[in-house]
Amino acid sequence: MPSQPSASGIVTDEKSGTRHIPESVRPDGTTRKAIKIRPGYRPPEDVEVYKNPTAENFRTRGKGPIPGAEGLKEDTKPDQSSAANKNAKRREARKKAKAAEEANPTEKGSTANTAQPKAEELDPEAEKEKKARTLKKKLRQAKDLKDKKDGGEALLPEQIAKVIKINELIRELDALGFDAEGEPKGANDKADQPDGES
Repeated sequence: MPSQPSASGIVTDEKSGTRHIPESVRPDGTTRKAIKIRPGYRPPEDVEVYKNPTAENFRTRGKGPIPGAEGLKEDTKPDQSSAANKNAKRREARKKAKAAEEANPTEKGSTANTAQPKAEELDPEAEKEKKARTLKKKLRQAKDLKDKKDGGEALLPEQIAKVIKINELIRELDALGFDAEGEPKGANDKADQPDGES
């Protein structure tokens, strides 16, 4: 007994499993011969076309009485892929590990937690000295470039911009409590005083 014809007209014989397009009559009255279809062949008319659900919703918008009412059907996926199952298990394991770490902080967890406050609680004096060192280095480079310019060498535009910033660098060092040479101001005052006076 033949099955229902597919979109391309192929009929499968259920007993023998052979597939063929049955003979038919043309409009002029002549008959077409039956065509045998080799096993495994699938004509383009029978291939299902992928339908993107988002694009499909976009095309059907405004056709229903309530926007999005067509998408309210139950979307149950009883069978997930193995990769999705693995990822779900990993997420659960991470959540459990994080909860356990918060409940019982181990030595690793405690050292990691104490390392962050140390980074935030840096000595402000050390920060000031670090900034002063970088400003001192920039000032030295700018003075070297100024000497080159005074010697008659041609400078690039970036180098000229550095030379222009000399006074600004000195002001920044002064604001940090350092002199134009990058030395702390209190140290120079003591050096200037004669011995025996305080």
